[in-house]
Amino acid sequence: MATECSFSDCFIDEDPQKALEALNEALQGDSDNAEWFCQRAYAHTLLKNYSSAVDDAKKAQQLQPSLPLAFMRTGIAEYHLNHHESAHTAFTQGHQLDVSDKSFEIWIKRCEEIMGEQTRIGSSNRQTPAAPPVKHDWYQTESQVIVTVMAKNVPKDGVCVNFTEKELSTTIQLASGDNFSLHLHLQHPIIPEQSNFKVLTTKVEFKMKKTDAIRWEKLEGEGQESNIKHFNPNQYPTSSHYAGKWDKMVVDLNEEEKNEKLEGDAALNKLFQQIYCDGSDEVKRAMNKSFMESGGTVLSTNWKDVGKRKVEMNPPDDVEFKKY
Repeated sequence: MATECSFSDCFIDEDPQKALEALNEALQGDSDNAEWFCQRAYAHTLLKNYSSAVDDAKKAQQLQPSLPLAFMRTGIAEYHLNHHESAHTAFTQGHQLDVSDKSFEIWIKRCEEIMGEQTRIGSSNRQTPAAPPVKHDWYQTESQVIVTVMAKNVPKDGVCVNFTEKELSTTIQLASGDNFSLHLHLQHPIIPEQSNFKVLTTKVEFKMKKTDAIRWEKLEGEGQESNIKHFNPNQYPTSSHYAGKWDKMVVDLNEEEKNEKLEGDAALNKLFQQIYCDGSDEVKRAMNKSFMESGGTVLSTNWKDVGKRKVEMNPPDDVEFKKY
């Protein structure tokens, strides 16, 4: 809880609306408290009242020009309003006040990337049709939250991603040469070290490890303790965008995985995996038994044959099998 002279980030994270009301009351009694204006700006930002957040953060700057946090709050709110130049100015001023805070550098770079992209677009031929927007969606399992960006033919090295406890930030190089950026403020914490991404021909998939096996009501925002529900394995994972079309989404994703074009050993391994997954219990037993007994040199699906004998090693003609 907040004390008479402090409203911590944790207090505001728990219930932004309640914190906002408390700060309103506190500021009626002390309208010159710069830190309280900063924290009310934070509450407004969580509630997506970005214009009000800018007003409060700038008021804090006026009251205490040497307070780096006031410039951080201003920059973040301006960024969400797509006022990237104003956000860049605020982050730069804050960084000059506190060069040890690396968060300023991250935000400055993010603003510069967006402004550079806007400049490039503005100077290009205005008759060129706009590229279709890149869509993204999400779903969840008991242990993971998966965000899918529908971008085709992304280069394998064309994804830059940063996972933190409650954020996903990524820049994706599209096949057209343009960059797509996505920044998500997650509803619940994740484990960054156990999160990863995968580039497929039809999409880029980000898999984030949950810290707790709870069902997320939405992808972004602040989770309320009273609303947390433990994951029900008999219930489909939810997506805030397409909750009613989950069956179709699962089918589409599975089809995309099946249609993934592989070559060489990867294609052969995928074929064997498909045969195993689609096979009967006898086919699976035959494959396991023949592979294990032959030292990996024979793979049979005929249980009637291998089930009544020991499968001998049968390496290729140009290979000599040695035991170690």
